[in-house]
Amino acid sequence: MGIEIRELVDADAGVRRAFLEVAAQIYAGDPCWVRPLDMDIVDRFNRRKNPFFQHGEATAWVAWQGGRPVGRVSASVDHEHLRLHRDGAGFFGFFDTIDDAEVAGALLERAQSWLAARDLERMRGPLSLCINEESGCLVDGFDSSPMFMMPHHLPYQAGLIEGAGLRKLKDLYAWKYEIGRVPPRAERGHDEIARLPEVSARPIRKKTLEEDMRVVMDIFNDAWSDNWGFVPMTEQEVVKTAQDVKLIAIEDITRLVFIDGEPAAVALGLPNLNECIQDLNGSLFPFGFVKLLWRLRVRGPKSGRLILLGIRKKYRQIRRYAGLSAYLYVALNRSSQLLGMTRAELSWTLEDNAAVNVGIKMMGGSIYKTYRIFEKAIGAKAP
Repeated sequence: MGIEIRELVDADAGVRRAFLEVAAQIYAGDPCWVRPLDMDIVDRFNRRKNPFFQHGEATAWVAWQGGRPVGRVSASVDHEHLRLHRDGAGFFGFFDTIDDAEVAGALLERAQSWLAARDLERMRGPLSLCINEESGCLVDGFDSSPMFMMPHHLPYQAGLIEGAGLRKLKDLYAWKYEIGRVPPRAERGHDEIARLPEVSARPIRKKTLEEDMRVVMDIFNDAWSDNWGFVPMTEQEVVKTAQDVKLIAIEDITRLVFIDGEPAAVALGLPNLNECIQDLNGSLFPFGFVKLLWRLRVRGPKSGRLILLGIRKKYRQIRRYAGLSAYLYVALNRSSQLLGMTRAELSWTLEDNAAVNVGIKMMGGSIYKTYRIFEKAIGAKAP
């Protein structure tokens, strides 16, 4: 049966609707899948709304077979990534298909051709649309729903990617953390930092969220700068992030730490939006918005995701501040308990980031999901 590939074009409402609905069809039998909000996915590809397009290019396709949509994929180029890493890598993402190697191969071939036409040498993914969005293909941990802004896949999908000639590049870990009692060692680390006169801490404030997010990203751009694949967020992306999280942010599960008045460390947790939208079928209308607000503000979420926890490089090797990570973990654990939250995800971490992974284990975290990033040589570098 023939396969037809149609590109996602702003003016083509039919393809745009198919791009949203095909995922719902593919995951229809999976109780763990949570449909993202359609408006968020549409806005990701809107060149006027998404500041990614100020330094990147992207498009997407839907595959039809037998008159029905059966898969989708995106392709993107992040020129900031290329400027920093000079590795010739372009990305594919939003990769969701039926269990059919022909369909998967056709979609990935289309993404590869688009990237090769832009003189890229490697196709890497899934990344949608860049390293600062959903990353990786789920390869372990299919028995639970994903947290907010984390991907979900069916067990066969990694095999389809490998069948198209891509190979593992890097694994990413998501850690499960039961909110409650913390190890005595971590309590001691917290208390030692709390006694230091030059150290102060406060939540990220919603009333000054845009200003505080600039502080967060300043720490982020310093603390993560040596990490594999790191790309700093632009000023416009910081502003957009602040706008996006203002509705759902809970101040008590965030912290900014200052040393002698200088921003030194950050922990940014967000409530698990997926817990609140699982039954909304991707739409906030007509009653979804009211349900979402009630679940966030009245009932309160029971789970959350720690998205960022980082310390400026200059403080990492100072023995006096060795307990900063423990201080942040314990502070957020205590606040989460008061909010009635019972579980959290710390995600994601690189498989070879031993220092961070050991620290999470020390706090009682355990790996419960693994995501894989694949890569393939294309264009001039193709075998």
